[in-house]
Amino acid sequence: MSSAPTAAHVAPERTGSRLDDWWARVLRTPLRLKLWYWGAPLGVTLLAAILRLWDLGSPHVLVFDETFYVKDAWSLFHLGYEGSWPDKADQSFAAGNTDIFSSAPSFVAHPPLGKWIIALGMAATGAGNSFGWRLSTAIVGILAVLVVFLIARMLFRSTILATIAGFLLAIDGHAIVMSRVALLDNIVMFFALLAFGCVLLDRRWHATRLAARVAAERSAGRDPAWGPVIWWRPWLISAGILTGLCAGVKWSGFYFLAFFAVYTVIVDLVARRRAGIAFYISGAILKQAPATFVLMVPIAFASYLATWTGWLVTTGGYYRDWAESVHAQWTGGLAWVPLWFQNLWHYQSEMYGYSINLHVPHPYQANPLTWLLMIRPTSMYYTGNAYGQAGCTAPGGCSAAITSLGNPIIWWAAAAAVLYLVYRLARYREWQYGLILTGLAAGYLPWLLYINRTIFQFYSIAFEPYLILGLAAVVGIVLGRRTDPEHRRRRGIAWTAVFLAVVTAVSVFFWPLWTAQQVPFWYWQIHMWLPSWV
Repeated sequence: MSSAPTAAHVAPERTGSRLDDWWARVLRTPLRLKLWYWGAPLGVTLLAAILRLWDLGSPHVLVFDETFYVKDAWSLFHLGYEGSWPDKADQSFAAGNTDIFSSAPSFVAHPPLGKWIIALGMAATGAGNSFGWRLSTAIVGILAVLVVFLIARMLFRSTILATIAGFLLAIDGHAIVMSRVALLDNIVMFFALLAFGCVLLDRRWHATRLAARVAAERSAGRDPAWGPVIWWRPWLISAGILTGLCAGVKWSGFYFLAFFAVYTVIVDLVARRRAGIAFYISGAILKQAPATFVLMVPIAFASYLATWTGWLVTTGGYYRDWAESVHAQWTGGLAWVPLWFQNLWHYQSEMYGYSINLHVPHPYQANPLTWLLMIRPTSMYYTGNAYGQAGCTAPGGCSAAITSLGNPIIWWAAAAAVLYLVYRLARYREWQYGLILTGLAAGYLPWLLYINRTIFQFYSIAFEPYLILGLAAVVGIVLGRRTDPEHRRRRGIAWTAVFLAVVTAVSVFFWPLWTAQQVPFWYWQIHMWLPSWV
């Protein structure tokens, strides 16, 4: 990131939003501009921290899939692999009997990295502390708000739009809930988001060095008909590492790897055309694309493999000695492959078979075609109490819930914004929108292949940052540019202010349903705007 702006160069940096121009006039002095430049990210991050850490340990029970990931994380921390737990262990675990697992291995459906990260919070506070169960995912959610802010500022060259993007993610209920429960999907989102930022940084890095190399060749009297291959691309290598780590939490991280790699090849092609390279298509596909593959894919799989270190360096993990125990060692041309790899490969194939064939009906499963409209959110936790019980003072009874229900205004507006950005991209070829839609596609479109599988709305946290970025982009269009007539600028600012006020009020209204606060039953009911939310 660049250093804090001075008064001399702050205006050119913010051509993407006329509101920045107006705000600069309000701030006026270089000191205030610097405070705004650095204070805005601090402010949205602090807001995210308050909303995610406040009363994080409530309720002191394992909610939804915490029953798997929290206990697996704790046994993983002690054994290096996921151990087995006795039946109905949740209550004992919540009561503080946290070391009742055995060394017998347990089959798990997801790689271990996300559980290692959850275990770090538990190690810091003790496994009996429900705050510690969720601490790691809360920190990840807080940092995601900051990363969205930084990405938005790079994309739009506007601190105002970046602040709006960070603010929307900070107050959205789905992002809040997924940061306040110890599930894996928030961690998937974070690694993918970091990789997205690296792809954004690589775009400028590569274009600058390609142009310099082409100019040097022409100065030397050589015609770069196919263009050079740029091998040193540290941001692209970083994206490969991060997508591998993302897959080490859930395999859906490999979809981000595939989409980001294809996007990079397309960006390379466009950069070669702009540099005046004659055979830019052939050069991008036959020269740079193989280099891109080498820079991203092998290192992604290496980082994925590294997430299995605990399983590899111990002897008790599930399928750890499978080939030897059933005499199924590979033969022929594959006989040289180490047994540890053969066993790990078998484990991966069994995990795949389990995941792809998961068709057990669940009351809160949600068709991915409905995710953008948030038709069937996941109820993570619900308890009802009659009047006079557990502190309930409402005559009609009380409810306490954790529902992965986003702020409806944010989500529905973001869904509309995405459709508009598709139109803008097709008509105006604006690269920012293409990159945002690539992130959204990587996190969303692959799930359309699994419509008949048992899957849930909360998986959508993986692509929520790109919905927020898309919505911020459309807010920027509403705000317009500094060259627009004054009356249009004022109208855009007014509409934006009204929108932000409404979404803030809606988040305040839904806050109890995201944080397990006990409320009168009638108050819970008036939040069920759609029958499918119940």
